[in-house]
Amino acid sequence: MLMGVGVTQAHAQDVDVTATDKGDEIVVTATRRATSLQDAPINISALSAQELSKQRIDDAKGLAAFTPGLTVAETGPRTAGTIIMRGISSSDAGNGANSNSAVGVYLGEVPLYLDFKLLDINRVEVLQGPQGTLYGLGTLSGAIRYMPNRPDSSDWSIDAHMRAFGQSQSKDAGVNGDVTVNVPIVQDHIAFRSVVGYYDNPGFIDYNYLLKQPGVSNPQPVRGTTAAQAGLGTAAQQAANFYSKKDLNYERTFTTRNQLLLELNPGAKLYLTYAHQQTKTGGAQTVQAGVLGTGRYESAKRYQEPSTRTSDLFAAEANVSLGFAQVVATSAWTKQTTDTFGDQTDLLLDLNYGYEQFPNYSAYTQSNNRTKQFNAELRLVSSHGGPFSWVVGGFYNNLRTGSNGKEVLPGYVAWYNATRAGTIVASTGLPRPPINRPDDLEYISFVNTQTKEKAVYGEGTFSITDKWQVTGGVRYFKYDAFAEGGTDTPLTASGQIRTPYPLAQIIPSRVRSGSTAADGFVWKANTSYKFSEDLMTYFTYSKGYRTGNVNRVAPCIIPLPAGQNVCALPSELAYQPDKTRNIELGVRASLFDKRLQMTGSVFHVKWTGLQVPSRTVNGAVGITVNGSSAVSKGVEFTTRIKVTPNLSLQGNYSYTDAYLTADAPGLVVSQGKSYGAFAGDRLPGSSKHAGSAQVTYTQPLANGNEIEANWAVTYKGDVYSRIGLRGNGEVIPAYTTHRAAITYRAEHFDLGIYADNIFNKYATTGISNDISSFNQVRNGIVERYYGRNILAPRRVGVDFRFRY
Repeated sequence: MLMGVGVTQAHAQDVDVTATDKGDEIVVTATRRATSLQDAPINISALSAQELSKQRIDDAKGLAAFTPGLTVAETGPRTAGTIIMRGISSSDAGNGANSNSAVGVYLGEVPLYLDFKLLDINRVEVLQGPQGTLYGLGTLSGAIRYMPNRPDSSDWSIDAHMRAFGQSQSKDAGVNGDVTVNVPIVQDHIAFRSVVGYYDNPGFIDYNYLLKQPGVSNPQPVRGTTAAQAGLGTAAQQAANFYSKKDLNYERTFTTRNQLLLELNPGAKLYLTYAHQQTKTGGAQTVQAGVLGTGRYESAKRYQEPSTRTSDLFAAEANVSLGFAQVVATSAWTKQTTDTFGDQTDLLLDLNYGYEQFPNYSAYTQSNNRTKQFNAELRLVSSHGGPFSWVVGGFYNNLRTGSNGKEVLPGYVAWYNATRAGTIVASTGLPRPPINRPDDLEYISFVNTQTKEKAVYGEGTFSITDKWQVTGGVRYFKYDAFAEGGTDTPLTASGQIRTPYPLAQIIPSRVRSGSTAADGFVWKANTSYKFSEDLMTYFTYSKGYRTGNVNRVAPCIIPLPAGQNVCALPSELAYQPDKTRNIELGVRASLFDKRLQMTGSVFHVKWTGLQVPSRTVNGAVGITVNGSSAVSKGVEFTTRIKVTPNLSLQGNYSYTDAYLTADAPGLVVSQGKSYGAFAGDRLPGSSKHAGSAQVTYTQPLANGNEIEANWAVTYKGDVYSRIGLRGNGEVIPAYTTHRAAITYRAEHFDLGIYADNIFNKYATTGISNDISSFNQVRNGIVERYYGRNILAPRRVGVDFRFRY
């Protein structure tokens, strides 16, 4: 974490500086004006390009260790990782989704839900606390800005980077590489900048019990009334039924970002950006905690679980000086498609449909999820000088999602028709009809949603004196959300009539829709006072919000038809906005000729209308509901000490106490049951205590080059997997990790060796489902539903960078 020295205020859009980790200035533009980090009158942290490189931070998951108040669980490449700031989260720890995060994420000026790699990034700015009066995207708890390097029309440049490493528990080595090229096309007018990267990271989770022939192979050769009596069988039985795949949670990511600069003059610039990224993996970074005798790096799943996530971004950013103000206009179109395949056996066991009577019962699911987003923002930033400055803007966002899913029970229909069809049903006295679905299709669904948001916002700052300023801001927002979807169950008698083989489509009579809308105001008040050039204090009162939405579940047909139903009741279709109110007091200091730099803050966040994960009554599909209120209060601290010209120390610490302030009956849902949560129950997902410390020593050489040695230790305190541990929640234990590197730096290249997770710490980073399903036996079958995300094991490698 870096702090800077004073710089002259400038337009945020004109700034393209690179901060270093040696005490030089780091300029941030989070307030929409360029200022040194030391002079920023709000709580903001920043990581320079050098710090990102030194700590090998490739994406959002790596930011948390070096940013106070930020939590991003390591859930593997199959998920984007949920970003939590200041404990504002009610989701189960380990769900890995970030589409409804309380944190706004920006690439430059463009809001996005995508998880692009942090390549060719000038700096990362993290703004703690609501920021809705400065940013188009509503930010409930804060914002993260990835600030890319811009094209330079004055000179060529190239930066090539390669990293190779070995990893414990992996049979293959990992290789990462990227190249950035800057091309001036017309001096001072046109330039092109492109970065291309590829990540080939080995996995470390083995899937050793994959079914050779689903529907024929037996997933559990030995059934029993208890988990101890059941098992995976003898060596001969395992050889007959299973095959294995090693290291399935690998990552294969291709990424590129391309920018074209069109500059009429220094006061009129247009940036055109295209970015693309695709991430593939073969399995989840999850283990089943020893169920059926599986090991610490071994999955018990019956199917491989591949996932492909493809993201595209097209953006245009125009910066025009009007003399009295700077006009900033941005528009962007983003698209993300995720295709996944997974083991669905245990969910259907939980739903108790009786499929497990089939001796070779198993099930898999295939899903396709699509997100399309168009947003536009127009902002004016004053440049007329004087004691009063202002920012006004308008924002529009159109977010559309679509999902299609199907579940298949291989071999079930043939078994049912041979053994169950024609037998008498005791309750009706009628024979069971045969099932005409030779494709074994058990469930189909689709859901499409659209959310449109509009907002106007503004801030004004008045400098009462050279040392004292006050700021006020307000935002008005309005949104409308709509959902349409349907489901069917082709194996049931009515489902076969509605969806006769070979059809796999949902008839219009089973398609339903729902909508919701809301509007409101949030505002902000801030003041800061500079006692000297090296000491400043600030106070902020701000409100934040997150839009409500429709749940991505097909609405129910009312009255409910007989048989299986997987749908949302009217009360489950939509949820409302939640809001925060933040009070914060902070101080920034730079002492002893800037050899000691520090920031500290205390905060109190009140959260109302919590958006909480839940499940539908029919089919146990994940939804969001509103419930209760909460508070988060704590302390955040960062420091940098330059002990000698060659030796520096850096550290950060955060204490976050987040808990409910009102009882919430039935808030938590587990195994089809509702559990109440109560005032004082701790919120899930983030630790009370977290921090990092690092020491860096640089030895200059006679030839002008240098050798740098760095050691960093990070600590993450224990985490609750669910609110107050209600509904079978767990305490995820605290853990500490170490990383180190030694790098030789020359004018045109760096060469280093490094190690991450030096002592090969084995730690749980998240929980999927809950402990109630661990070793649960249903009709002789042991569930494998419960899962633990685990920390990546030790890596040791070499890192090389060439620049010219």
